[in-house]
Amino acid sequence: MYRHPRAELPAALLFTLLASTSALAQTTTTLEEISVVGVGGNGVAAGASAARLDPAVQPSSLTVPTTAQARAEIQRTPGGVALVPDTAYKNRPAQTLKDVLDFVPGVIVQPRFGSDARLSIRGSGLSRNYGNRGINVFQDGIPINTSDGLVDFFEIDPTAYRYVEVFKGANALRFGGNALGGAINLVTPTGRDVFPRDVRIDAGSFGYVKGQAATGGVSGPADYFVTLSGERFDGFREHSQGDSVRGSANIGYQFSPQAETRFYLHANTINQRIPGEVDRQTALRNPRAANPFWVLLDQQRNVDSVRLANKTTLRFDETTVDFGVFTVQRHVDHPIFQYLDYTVQDYGGFARVTDDRIIGGFRNRLVAGVNIDNGTIDYRQFVNLPGARKGPLTFSSLDSSENATAYLENSFFVLPNVALVGGGLFVHATRDRKDRFLSDGNQSGRNTYDIAKPRVGVLWEVDPTWQVYGNISGSAEAPTFDANSFATLASSNLRAQTATTYEVGTRGARPDFTWDLSLYRSEIRNELQCLTTSIFSPCSIINADRTVHQGIEAGVGAAFLESVFAFEDRFWLNAAYTYNDFFFEQDARYGNNRLPGVPTHYLRAELLYRHPSGFYAGPNVEWSPQAYFADNANTLTVPSYALLNFRIGYDIGRDWSGYLEARNLLDRRYISSVAIAGVADLTSEIFNAGTGRAVYGGLRYRW
Repeated sequence: MYRHPRAELPAALLFTLLASTSALAQTTTTLEEISVVGVGGNGVAAGASAARLDPAVQPSSLTVPTTAQARAEIQRTPGGVALVPDTAYKNRPAQTLKDVLDFVPGVIVQPRFGSDARLSIRGSGLSRNYGNRGINVFQDGIPINTSDGLVDFFEIDPTAYRYVEVFKGANALRFGGNALGGAINLVTPTGRDVFPRDVRIDAGSFGYVKGQAATGGVSGPADYFVTLSGERFDGFREHSQGDSVRGSANIGYQFSPQAETRFYLHANTINQRIPGEVDRQTALRNPRAANPFWVLLDQQRNVDSVRLANKTTLRFDETTVDFGVFTVQRHVDHPIFQYLDYTVQDYGGFARVTDDRIIGGFRNRLVAGVNIDNGTIDYRQFVNLPGARKGPLTFSSLDSSENATAYLENSFFVLPNVALVGGGLFVHATRDRKDRFLSDGNQSGRNTYDIAKPRVGVLWEVDPTWQVYGNISGSAEAPTFDANSFATLASSNLRAQTATTYEVGTRGARPDFTWDLSLYRSEIRNELQCLTTSIFSPCSIINADRTVHQGIEAGVGAAFLESVFAFEDRFWLNAAYTYNDFFFEQDARYGNNRLPGVPTHYLRAELLYRHPSGFYAGPNVEWSPQAYFADNANTLTVPSYALLNFRIGYDIGRDWSGYLEARNLLDRRYISSVAIAGVADLTSEIFNAGTGRAVYGGLRYRW
């Protein structure tokens, strides 16, 4: 049988992975002793545990685990996961998820403008240039994605969260995640783990200013947390200015030590002008330039949203039950090639049971649940008239999505530290469009998708802070509404994207050393691609036939040269390397070409000196050492680049803290993201220029 030359990761590397870790088993430490610098973190904390940073000792919340509890829970996953505490990203201008997740191997975040970025995990949503798909994003375990699967990051304020969990690929089964890229869970603080008052101000290049204030506390069985932030920026590129106000609040109430409920409220208003993509020469020679056509139409994306949710946790001896409901109201005012004006109304609920008990002398842990996520999009499209804005109506529809996911994962411990894992998920999804603009033909339609995918794995806990794992897992994704246009036979008959992923890896921590290593191979059927055809229309969505995503995700953190200038000072090296080997497999049109959109190799590394007084300083680099393709035909490339950055600051976990950070010190010109095309040439306007030299600073006070 024909095999692509890149179709197999070297088997010897898998055996080396397991064998090479044996020498690390000599030292054992408890989870509570681990620094908040987790695997894939940014090496910011000075060896302090999360518990030591809490301002007061309070009974922990049942609905929201502490950082230490969440880390212990996530390490029960027999696959690639990561937890990033807020101490790893709040001492910097955290404007986008890139600032939060850039040191998590396997995660690629490519900025476009303002707070917008394309986020890909293991090649998910590679070709998306607007919106993101292929990743389930949650806030406190409750979905952020619209009911058809798309997710934007405009509404995410990185400085509002206590920690961020990343479940790569099919390892998101814990939340019923069904997407190729897995899931991201953004966890807000509660009144039980915050300072009563917390204020900060950030400012920097290109007119960037952000202010934030937060408060929280406990009153008997109740607690509360509220945060509000506002930011504005002129943007590095022309016509990329924006502003936003984002607020979050939650109120919890403990009926007893075994029962708690929590209500969440999130509100956002975001205004963002869009500079648009340009050709490669313009992006590299005049990186601040906007696309003149986008400027002419004053293209923007303006969002107002409100989200209300509830989550309740009940504990019955060995069993924990979580359940909740949510609703989202979102209005999007979006003048682009035409003037889009639509309202999203999503609603749903979830229930999850976790049972951990001894059965026949063996430990058994069962997680089972169901998610319901339904909604409508009241969609209208008008001619975008320069100056006059809305012109005549050109399209109107009512789009309805229904999604039900049932999942189960059972871990049976054949030995006290070895678990065999089995489970799976079932996805039922419908996409229904009612066309209300019939002068160009009736584009109504309805598609239904029913898919079941299994999961098997093994988790070996060598010691409390070292795991070795492997799994074979399935994933399934129904098309989003921009794919189900029902305008043509091809768009009406789009198939769901499915994948089978094989994975092996290890992760662990010692007082001065952390590691995270995963090797995976995903064999995908009907990969959904969003191919850019022109600046006058959105991308065209197709199903590829067979594709393969495989790669290596490696993270390491190591302390060395300790007590050089003072007792217990240290240098900390933190690095995250991602190898992306993505390709078509005997495709009728593209053969065995590489899939475009992300670097084959990507490295983030930082060398940080930390003094016990709270002072820290050091350089870091972002390196894409090899050009990668911008189109399926592999005719046009995105050049390689390397960026040098430096930061300095002071933080003892309370009272005053501050930072100063310089990015792209050498003012390199590079391309940060590309809108994928089927076939591109030097005139194709599909490139976004990366930001030039920039300096940011911030002050924070907690009391």
